[in-house]
Amino acid sequence: MIAFPAHVETTTPAATAPKAATPKAATPEATNPETTAPEAPTAHSPPASPEALEKIGNEIAQLAAHIHAATYRLLVLIRDFDQGGGWGNGFLSCAHWLSWRTGIGPGSAREKVRVAHALADLPGISSAMKAGELSYSKVRALTRVATPENERDLLEVARHRPAAQLERLIRAWRRLDRLEAGEEEAQRHRDRF
Repeated sequence: MIAFPAHVETTTPAATAPKAATPKAATPEATNPETTAPEAPTAHSPPASPEALEKIGNEIAQLAAHIHAATYRLLVLIRDFDQGGGWGNGFLSCAHWLSWRTGIGPGSAREKVRVAHALADLPGISSAMKAGELSYSKVRALTRVATPENERDLLEVARHRPAAQLERLIRAWRRLDRLEAGEEEAQRHRDRF
């Protein structure tokens, strides 16, 4: 069972999804105005009430948490598939197979495989994503710099920042790492002479 944050309702999507096999006109619910789904808003629809908008907002957050948890499961499957060599029947890599099989771009496929493998060593980030607390965007950024030693601190930062801000922070972190590595290399070079 997936544990969701307190602010996220835990109704499963299957419980709220309409039954596709039965045409809407053939069901008794189709004639009951209280059970029919609201029509999609159009450019001329009157604005919804604040209460209705809050309900929609909560449903969006709930669905997003389910998507984050499902994405975690996808990443685990990708890692298992790659480790098992499931792509080895004529493909160059797991990313190549993933791009072909799922229709995502090669760059996105490589990132998914990279993130999938990185999560194996990051149990805190893995748990948060599995629980629907972290988006793939945040996890992708975190796995660029996270280690078992700094994971806890990074996770705390990620929980309190939007993905775009977290990505900027991680880019700056990586830039500093590169500068420090360059300075260390220059110092080793000076020490040789």
